[in-house]
Amino acid sequence: MAYSVRHITNFRYKPAVRESVMEVRMQPRTDFRQRCLSFSLSIEPRANTMVYRDFYGNAVHNFDIPERHEVIDVMAQAIVDVLPMRELDVSAVEDWDELDRRVAQTDYWEMMVPSHFATPTPLLEQLAGELDLRRRGNPLELLRELNGRLYEKFDYAPNTTAVDSPIDDALQSRRGVCQDFAHIMTTLVRLLKIPCRYVSGYLFHEDKSMDRSPAGATHAWVEAYLGELGWVAFDPTNNLEGCDRHVRVALGRDYADVPPTRGVYKGDAESELSVLVTVTPVDAPEPEELPPTTVTRTRFRSGQGNGEAEQQQQ
Repeated sequence: MAYSVRHITNFRYKPAVRESVMEVRMQPRTDFRQRCLSFSLSIEPRANTMVYRDFYGNAVHNFDIPERHEVIDVMAQAIVDVLPMRELDVSAVEDWDELDRRVAQTDYWEMMVPSHFATPTPLLEQLAGELDLRRRGNPLELLRELNGRLYEKFDYAPNTTAVDSPIDDALQSRRGVCQDFAHIMTTLVRLLKIPCRYVSGYLFHEDKSMDRSPAGATHAWVEAYLGELGWVAFDPTNNLEGCDRHVRVALGRDYADVPPTRGVYKGDAESELSVLVTVTPVDAPEPEELPPTTVTRTRFRSGQGNGEAEQQQQ
């Protein structure tokens, strides 16, 4: 399925700030699962952009706006062809010993140890006990069960956590957004000694789908390494396995490695961040213009001198 993706991010500052430096990860990946056929990035005020690949192979665009400004508008547009997902045969899945043997032969150790947002806590261990999280049965069946149980135990509730919220915030309230669901599942899967990584991207919402995450925002899910099956995607927010509706943009240990936008600015200002994402089949009519789905306001005290700008994955 080929999709047209538009990702619009607006930053507003009051009063004007003196300088902004920002990096964005919005260019969909090209690999054996999908092909990014075209990508463009426009920035206002106009800025020179440098592009590089980070440690995980994600495309990163970096720019600097040195003069005073009250607004930054970033618009990314892409055409992505996502290949159909193969059916996974449970009977062909390796047992735990064989999986351990394959993991020992790989170099995925950084996806097995705690990371910034995916670190075990007493509340996480309590949840693991509730879920009877232990090596049993078939690795694929166990992760499918975990994916469904997290969907059942946690409510999807936008704006209940912040971009830098630890997993304990969602664990305590049993509410959160896709970023929280992905961090919790990542941490639990790593407790099983299975490599697990965080995926940032987009989800195409069909009319008939029962997705809890809304259209109009970025999305996050996880991928677990299951030996001969490779990296298998799970979306605990919507109780889905990876399918041709998931558009992958960036991979990392957790959100800290793959934020859609990350930047700093100089000045004492109140900032407002708004985000609007549209994902449509390339042959579909142009969608009507919608209001931003994510709006975040932050005020920095006088004398702080600078602030940070990031967008949560809702």
